[in-house]
Amino acid sequence: MASDNFPAILRVMSILRSPNGCPWDREQTHESLLPYLLEESYEFIDSVKSGDVDAMKEELGDLLLQIAFHAQLAEERGLFNFADVDQAISDKMVRRHPHVFGDASSADLDHRWEELKHSEREQKGLKSVLDDIPLALPAVSRAEKIQRRAAKVGFDWDEISPVFAKIEEEMDEIRRAIDGDGDIHEEVGDLLFACVNLARKLDVKAEMALDDTNRKFEARFRQMETTVLPKSLADYSLDELEALWVEAKNAQKG
Repeated sequence: MASDNFPAILRVMSILRSPNGCPWDREQTHESLLPYLLEESYEFIDSVKSGDVDAMKEELGDLLLQIAFHAQLAEERGLFNFADVDQAISDKMVRRHPHVFGDASSADLDHRWEELKHSEREQKGLKSVLDDIPLALPAVSRAEKIQRRAAKVGFDWDEISPVFAKIEEEMDEIRRAIDGDGDIHEEVGDLLFACVNLARKLDVKAEMALDDTNRKFEARFRQMETTVLPKSLADYSLDELEALWVEAKNAQKG
């Protein structure tokens, strides 16, 4: 189905899936490809965070391969093809931007956007505002989406002070659970959910913030390991490790 109007990868993909194509590509399914889709998505995120333009181009290509692969599989089953995918997302973007493609006013865009999304959910037969939040999302991202959807129908605090109070409440419940009054697993989950809520109220993407902190910790820890070579960090006391941490932290900031 590939033509001059569509990516060359479609022609390549159809050849790979043909009877004389690649055995590995021919045995893949939508399910077997899912880990690769996630992996390529995270690799593109890495390329953006590192500012590596060449890597961004390569990783976007890898993502396009995954889309083309799934479209090829669907076409072979007579379900849909790449052109259908392209048309569907184009139609959706036009539909959701009447202030650009139609004669609607650009005023109150957020309200208009929610109306359109609500209409789309109704057309899909969805009953709850939470129905189409993917179960496969990372837990932090999914918690944020759940909270945003709940907030859209008014289930949210108007101020930030109750969020701090909720976090303190959850910490107290963890302390009681440690003493035997409660489920530690459940209470830790409640605390994390409350922290995501705080990030949302501060307009911070919790998933990205945590990822940045992970990277920051890793860089400082690696600096500590480099500093003590040829020894190991295990050879040092906690106080010495704290001093090395401060040193690595100051070096990173500098």
